[in-house]
Amino acid sequence: MASVRKPTRLQSIGGTKLGHSAMLMRAGIPENERVAMDGYDAIPAEPPVDRGPVLFGLNTAVVDEHGTVTEWSTGAERLLGYSSSEVVGHSATGLLLGPLSEAARRELTTRSPWSGETELRHRNANSVTVELLAVPTTGHDGAPQWFLVAESGTGRRPRADEELTELAFKQAAFVMGIYDGDGRLLRMSDACASVIGVSEDEARGLRLTEFLPGPPYTEVEKMIFVALKTGDPASLQTFWQTPGESRPHAWALSVCPLKEVSGRVQGAWVCALDITVEYEARERLALLDEAGARIGTTLNVERTARELAEVTVPRFADVACIDLLESVLRSEEPASGLTPGEVVLRRVAREATREDAAPSAMTPGKVKAYPNPAPSGSCLASGVPLLVRPGNADFDHWVAQLQSPAEQPRDRDIDSVMAVPLRARGHPLGVAVFARRGRPDPFTKDDLVLAGELVARAAVCVDNARRYTRERATAVALQRSLLPRRLPSRSAVEAASRYLPAGSRVGVGGDWFDVIPLSGARVALVVGDVVGHGIHASATMAGLRTAVRTLADVDLSPDELLTQLDDLVISWSTDPELDEGGDISSEIGATCLYAVYDPISRRCTLARAGHPQPAIVTPDGSVNFLDLPAGPPLGLGGLPFETTELELPEGSLLVLFTDGLIESYDRDIDLGLDRLRQALVASAGPLETICDNVLDSMLPERHIDDVALLIARTHTLDADRVATWELPADPAVVGEARKEAAARLAAWGLDDAVFVMELVVSELVTNAIRYAHTPIVLRLIHDQALICEVSDASTTAPHLRRARTFDEGGRGLFLVAQLSERWGTRHTTAGKTIWAECAVSGSSGSVSLY
Repeated sequence: MASVRKPTRLQSIGGTKLGHSAMLMRAGIPENERVAMDGYDAIPAEPPVDRGPVLFGLNTAVVDEHGTVTEWSTGAERLLGYSSSEVVGHSATGLLLGPLSEAARRELTTRSPWSGETELRHRNANSVTVELLAVPTTGHDGAPQWFLVAESGTGRRPRADEELTELAFKQAAFVMGIYDGDGRLLRMSDACASVIGVSEDEARGLRLTEFLPGPPYTEVEKMIFVALKTGDPASLQTFWQTPGESRPHAWALSVCPLKEVSGRVQGAWVCALDITVEYEARERLALLDEAGARIGTTLNVERTARELAEVTVPRFADVACIDLLESVLRSEEPASGLTPGEVVLRRVAREATREDAAPSAMTPGKVKAYPNPAPSGSCLASGVPLLVRPGNADFDHWVAQLQSPAEQPRDRDIDSVMAVPLRARGHPLGVAVFARRGRPDPFTKDDLVLAGELVARAAVCVDNARRYTRERATAVALQRSLLPRRLPSRSAVEAASRYLPAGSRVGVGGDWFDVIPLSGARVALVVGDVVGHGIHASATMAGLRTAVRTLADVDLSPDELLTQLDDLVISWSTDPELDEGGDISSEIGATCLYAVYDPISRRCTLARAGHPQPAIVTPDGSVNFLDLPAGPPLGLGGLPFETTELELPEGSLLVLFTDGLIESYDRDIDLGLDRLRQALVASAGPLETICDNVLDSMLPERHIDDVALLIARTHTLDADRVATWELPADPAVVGEARKEAAARLAAWGLDDAVFVMELVVSELVTNAIRYAHTPIVLRLIHDQALICEVSDASTTAPHLRRARTFDEGGRGLFLVAQLSERWGTRHTTAGKTIWAECAVSGSSGSVSLY
């Protein structure tokens, strides 16, 4: 019996010592042939028998006395990756990654059994740590040899920390991988192997792009090498589909260098966390944010519906169809519920990812009626969103709404459908239908919630557009009904006008214009602008236009008329009843320009209240903007208005307009006035043509404010159509006045009007002589009507009264009122003028009797 020293190192796992004899026992060597390790001091003198194949299922090998491998088991091949043909006959030192320790060499030199932890070289160049047992034996020929047994991590019971490490790599919910200093994989978690579809054994020793080719993995490999080179961690968030998954996922990937205590980088740790849930939540929020920016950009019902479809395809769905109730498209007030019977829907928008797809059964613009029990009617009536998948009883109904009969073979591609009712303020508006086809992820309940939020936002925008369209139509109808449909034909001026409401986003404003006939063949031209937009601005405009006509009928001067208007606007602003319910702003403001033109004297009197100054185009083509005192806007109060009077050459153009013509977001008012000057200089011909040319030159395609334009060409009444007499305050002159008037009418060819006019002249002159002061002036004007005027120095205005049976007077004005078409009084700086106007009918010059 040869004495053998007991090995100095034992394998220790969790406090249990496993001796070499136990290792040999597991290798299949009987007890009488084992090396005594735990209390035995000797081994049998007889050489052990070569067990051959019995040992080759384990990690065993046989090395001769020269260090050449003579036997190589299948277990060793699995452990290090080398086949028997690659190892047998070669030196065993090639399998070592480093030199043996001094103690190991000493034991082996004396042919003593030895065991210890050793680093072996794997075929893929990786390091494999094993517990190696070397036992001296002899072969069949008696030659000395060494019997080697290697226990890897799977062949021996691991330590506690190693066991926890293995559990971590097996049970970790996120993807992990460890790479050496050359960027080759050492370890990966089971989750990583499952995600990438490659086992750890297949990938060990390879670089990332060697077992996962493709651009995304090339980027990650670059991050690994950067971390190995610089020692700095890196992170990346990406979205792709790995080979082991059926759909793309979002990943938060981190690469961290693994350093020694000295700071030297030995490897890199890669971790990827699946953040698909968070990513999808962010995508939903981003889609909602985008929808808030893209839906409702206009106040157009159909455009808003199309925006909803465009936002959802292809980001959220592959097909989107929006159907609205007919009543919504007519801007009618929707009912709170659906009445029994058919529900009439119109397809407003349809979007699909397939550009070559055939049109759906309901193309945009097509109308279809559904009975209330039908799925479309039921969804709209209940207001509950639906998620429908194949196998559901209503699935075919919804698919039919998305595709035409030509697409029916493709119906199998549609894997889920959602129907979401559009409701706003408790009223049904329509139905939005979304579908996905050929996607790995059909609609879920979370998608149904998102669709409900998207459609709810769109429904509010649709209802706002519907309400605005209705209000705008009402305001436009109101405003157009109040504006003159046709300007009156007057001999004093020839007029043309244009009115253009603002774009739909701004709303109808309070611009207005008017041409008002005045006494004495004169005419008043007025243009105004109420602050704000909408139906309330139109209503305010209506009140101001009515007030201007009423005050003009009293024949106030322009400055006095604006003063009265200013007081009226102030009274409206302070009236608490106008602000009840908050529907009407208590702040009312307006601007106005009022001008009076007299064709006999060619004098024009103007005043303005905060309004742009008018332009005068003289017959020679020069353009000037009148420098009128601006005056405060209506509604401020406390400041006076000033009148400017000037004489206009016959054929001059008087151009009145609102600020919408000259003001714009891309230019200031001075530039607008210059452009208007150029447009007027270049304009010629009929007034209608001039109006069109001015608007074409001044306005962009989409103007932001209402525009009112009034152009009047002045005329002069010939001197031979006006007769004037100054009369003394003598009753005897009444008869002479009648004779002079009759002679003038005969000269004008108005013989049939002599009788009526003699009565009117007699009554008016008599009243002036009896009740007024000199000077007394009689004037006859032959215009479109026959006008008689009597002026005196008194400021007392007569009034019409009914005389009693036995009264001797009081019937003069009554006769004038009955014989004339209209009559009135106007005050002047020198007194007053009583006038009466008789209509001249036909070429015979007969006068209508009233």
